[in-house]
Amino acid sequence: MTNQHDTQSSAKPATTKRGFSMKKPLMIAIASLTLSAVALPAAATTWWDATPSISIGSTTINVKNKGALGNGTHNDTAAFQAAVNALPSSGGTVYVPAGRYMIDATKSIHLRSHTRLRLDPSAELVVIPNSASRYFLVRASNVNNVEIVGGKMTGDRAKHKGSTGEWGFGIYVTGSSKVFVHNVTVSEFWGDGLFVGGNGKYSNLVRSNYVTINNVTSSHNRRQGISIGPSQHVYIVNSTFKNTQGTLPQAGMDIEPQDQGPVDTVRIEKNTFSGNRGNGIELHSNISGITITGNTLSGNYGFGSLAINSAGLTIANNYATRNGLAGVGMSSKTHNSSIRYNKLQYNSTRYMSPTRSGGADSRDIQIGSKTYSITKTGNQLTPN
Repeated sequence: MTNQHDTQSSAKPATTKRGFSMKKPLMIAIASLTLSAVALPAAATTWWDATPSISIGSTTINVKNKGALGNGTHNDTAAFQAAVNALPSSGGTVYVPAGRYMIDATKSIHLRSHTRLRLDPSAELVVIPNSASRYFLVRASNVNNVEIVGGKMTGDRAKHKGSTGEWGFGIYVTGSSKVFVHNVTVSEFWGDGLFVGGNGKYSNLVRSNYVTINNVTSSHNRRQGISIGPSQHVYIVNSTFKNTQGTLPQAGMDIEPQDQGPVDTVRIEKNTFSGNRGNGIELHSNISGITITGNTLSGNYGFGSLAINSAGLTIANNYATRNGLAGVGMSSKTHNSSIRYNKLQYNSTRYMSPTRSGGADSRDIQIGSKTYSITKTGNQLTPN
């Protein structure tokens, strides 16, 4: 490594005539062109919103009025579903007062459109220990305008009765649009704390669309903090994904739709990925238009972020430090992606002291030989 920054020049962008009269003063034409070029793309591309508007009905039902006890022993599943089902067709709010509510996640709490599940900050939904390889605590499937807010959701990983499977989910969103999850803590699940993806496959695929996850903590789940399958317009902001451990991939976040369908237009911003046994962020094929910006990735056993056969990634302005492997890795045929203006320092701690200066660039950035069209600009690496 010759210096602290890596830079790469880029070609000068093409310009386009926009019908300005050549008789007008040159400076007016240039100013008009500049304003047009800046204003239009900004309006066209800012699709994300940390506090999106969700259409929720006006009725409120307290789960205790439907028989929930919240005493830590009673099975409250039926009462929760009764509260959801009792809402009118226009939807409404299911309110969960303080308490510890035991839920049969093999049956799940199924949310409807235009419905809010609001937990008191001292309310906790707890999975009743089961032996199932697959379960869902709260499920939003083929619905729209759903909000999940407040409290805690806790899985059964320490008391799970089975030994197979990896699909015990906390919050499971599939084929749904306009979903807002915020101010929730999910932990201890047999599989993933959260999942966002699609229903069906090929011509029958329905992807989730416009899903916002804000100020969520997903901790000590067995497989992932969050997985993202077929979806678009997913915004994850101000959240923490930490201490995932138990079964592969053990990542803070895994975007891995495989061949079920594509993932595109995802923004991952101002989150923390730390202490995960796998990678902080893991990205696979069949994805595009993924922006990872302003995040902290630290103390993960693998890479801070690793892309495998991915495309269309922008990794910018992140801080990655003390990860077991490089701060940013790109492998296989990952292409058409940029790594720019990140602070990537003191990584590869599985091979060298986390505080030692110097070493090859690969300590902080690793680019595989089969990748192509990868640009690196202005990254601050471990100093000499």
